[in-house]
Amino acid sequence: MASSELTVDELDRIAQQDQLIAAAVERDESRLRSFIRSRVLDTGDAEDVLQDVFYELIQAYRMMKPAEQVTAWLFRVARNRITDLFRRKKSASLSEPTSADEDAPTIEDLLPSPDAGPDALYARNLLLEALDDALDELPDDQREVFLAHEFEGRSFKELSEESGTSINTLLSRKRYAVLHLRERLQEFSNRLDGK
Repeated sequence: MASSELTVDELDRIAQQDQLIAAAVERDESRLRSFIRSRVLDTGDAEDVLQDVFYELIQAYRMMKPAEQVTAWLFRVARNRITDLFRRKKSASLSEPTSADEDAPTIEDLLPSPDAGPDALYARNLLLEALDDALDELPDDQREVFLAHEFEGRSFKELSEESGTSINTLLSRKRYAVLHLRERLQEFSNRLDGK
């Protein structure tokens, strides 16, 4: 037998993996897609995240590292991929001061540098999770405007034309979203610092 040929046991294992993967996709795809779409406004980006999640599921099975609680694992991977997407699309306005005081820290200042070692990287990841949780707390209209403007780079004029909502209303929604997010991240940062 050539070394590239698979044994009957290996073929059975692969067939069983394929069945488990297919069952997970069938069971969780709809809920997972809704979860991602509620956090990622761009349909293309949302589909990319979904595909990445299922690709990681296949890789985990192929590397003999199947997840025990597949559904929970899929949602955790989706949340991580969404966070990665947001990091790539980080907007300059997150570097504005967190209060009217010119010397106030920016949201980026509240995040430890990813180059400062494992503890700082861990704290940074906790803060990014806190940002994700704070985004979840926002009313849908505020979250949608914030994400569309900050992470997708869409203009208020474009959003207004698309939704039929006035620019001033959109600006107000974003302002309330930013205030809430800054407050939550400042609270979290203070807890990390022991204040």
